[in-house]
Amino acid sequence: MKVNREKEHFLVLPEDDANRQIVLGFIKDLNVDKNAIQVLPIADGWKKAVDQLTIDDGLRLRQYPQRRIILIIDFDKKENRWSYVNEQIPEEFKERVFVLGVQSNPQDLKNATNKKSFEEIGKALAQDCSDDTNELWGHKLLTHNKGELERMASSVKPFLFK
Repeated sequence: MKVNREKEHFLVLPEDDANRQIVLGFIKDLNVDKNAIQVLPIADGWKKAVDQLTIDDGLRLRQYPQRRIILIIDFDKKENRWSYVNEQIPEEFKERVFVLGVQSNPQDLKNATNKKSFEEIGKALAQDCSDDTNELWGHKLLTHNKGELERMASSVKPFLFK
C-alpha cells in the first residue's frame, strides 16, 4: 500500500524476507493505521539497507518532511552494528530515522518464543506497542531496542495507531 506523502507516515526498509514478514504481521494488527505505513522491497542485507537509506537523499526525507524511515536489520550479535548504522545516517535526518532488529536474527527469536511464524511475531510486537506493554519487546533478543523504541514512540505513535 502506498502512503500519502503529504501526511505523517513511515517507510519500513527490511533487511531480508524474515524481517519483511515480521513487519507484515505488525501491519495486520487492527490498531495499526495501514494508510500510514509502507513496506519497501527487501534490501538484501543490512549494509545494503544502510546504503539505500543514504542514497537518494535518504529515500527522499528532504523532499517529504512528514516521512520517517525504519530500518529493520539483523544485529547478528554485533554490539557495534547499531553505532555503525547510526553513524551512516545524515545528521539532518537522525530524528526521523530509526533502526530496530533482533540481536541475532529473526529465526533465533522465532525459536526462542515458540511463535509459529514471523508474522505472529510482528502481530505480538504491534500489540505491545498499542497496549503500552513490553511482553515481546522485553525479550532478551529485543531489549537492546529499548532506547530506539522510546525515541520512535513519541514520533510515530500519534499517527500510527488508531
